[in-house]
Amino acid sequence: MNIDFFMNEAITEAKKAKKLDEVPIGGVLVDNISQNIIVRGHNRVNKSNSIINHCEIHIIFEACKKLQSKYLNNTTMFISLEPCTMCAAAISKAHISKVYFGSYDNKFGGMERLILLYKKNKIYFPETYGGILEKESSNLLKEFFKEKRKLS
Repeated sequence: MNIDFFMNEAITEAKKAKKLDEVPIGGVLVDNISQNIIVRGHNRVNKSNSIINHCEIHIIFEACKKLQSKYLNNTTMFISLEPCTMCAAAISKAHISKVYFGSYDNKFGGMERLILLYKKNKIYFPETYGGILEKESSNLLKEFFKEKRKLS
């Protein structure tokens, strides 16, 4: 699987979010066998006025609908920012096989926090890899919040 290619696709989605004045977080869900992108997505929190409409939740919802299954076995999610605890739990519940993310989120990141709890209690948790194209993901977020601070 071409990890950098799919992470760049996630970053492209994050750029779409930024253009819509959303926090620039984007992602793609990939079929592990065909290596085709199943669903693309980005944050929709502001436009939908819903705090749960994170990129990962949107991707899971759309993929389950498209595949007509509540489980997303044999898939890999690429996300520009480490998923929060809500999204990490949803990823686990959906049985996504692997997660690759760009920037670590020291404030709200959930992958690193939940893995210990889930493993201890023998709850399914995906293989997780962070720091993929971290600089690109991080710069996009920094630019977004720098622009926001200038406007306020």
